[in-house]
Amino acid sequence: MTKRLSHLTLCLFAGLGAAGIGFSGVAHAASVTERQARAADAKVASIETPADAASIKTAARKPAASAKGPYYVDFRARTAASWGHAFVWYGKTGERTVDVAGLTPAGDVDRYILGYITWVPSETGASYGDLDPEYLTAHYRVYLNEADGKRVFAYIKHLKESSPVWSAEISNCTSFIGDIAEFMGLKTPSRWTRPENYVKELKALNNGRQVVRLSAAE
Repeated sequence: MTKRLSHLTLCLFAGLGAAGIGFSGVAHAASVTERQARAADAKVASIETPADAASIKTAARKPAASAKGPYYVDFRARTAASWGHAFVWYGKTGERTVDVAGLTPAGDVDRYILGYITWVPSETGASYGDLDPEYLTAHYRVYLNEADGKRVFAYIKHLKESSPVWSAEISNCTSFIGDIAEFMGLKTPSRWTRPENYVKELKALNNGRQVVRLSAAE
């Protein structure tokens, strides 16, 4: 038990230290902006956003990319005030509308800090920065056919509705996207891996596999 508490304390101070000298001011400003963004996002079923530059170039070079499958799940990581954040974009190829799913603590910085000790209420939709390409640190997109895509999207919806709490140690953002990856039959890293490294390792463990068939994974 003492070893676990020491580990939690180390994670807490490491997380705070990663934010730098200006953590308090930055985190407070970010939390205010994030609350405003979440309040707006909560009323939106799907979010329309331009694809990032790399996606636009790929689409221009390979207009037949949808042959990989009309549905996709894009495992993504972005910067944040501490460790970063992992989440997924999911939708249909050829469409600019994208849905977002991820597990974050609901509320201000105090909820985030408390989440290193116990469970705190969570949010599972888009959070501040999830739609901004400049914050992106890693991503891994996987394509599915229509039948499999609908099954995976239904699972994501179920996961969002059945994830009421967040914990830095147990129910965190990487474990959330890891559940989605495992449902798709992909190999997954440890849930305690930093978000950026988690997404990169997820891609490496699956040899950059771009097409998933659930029937083959079962």
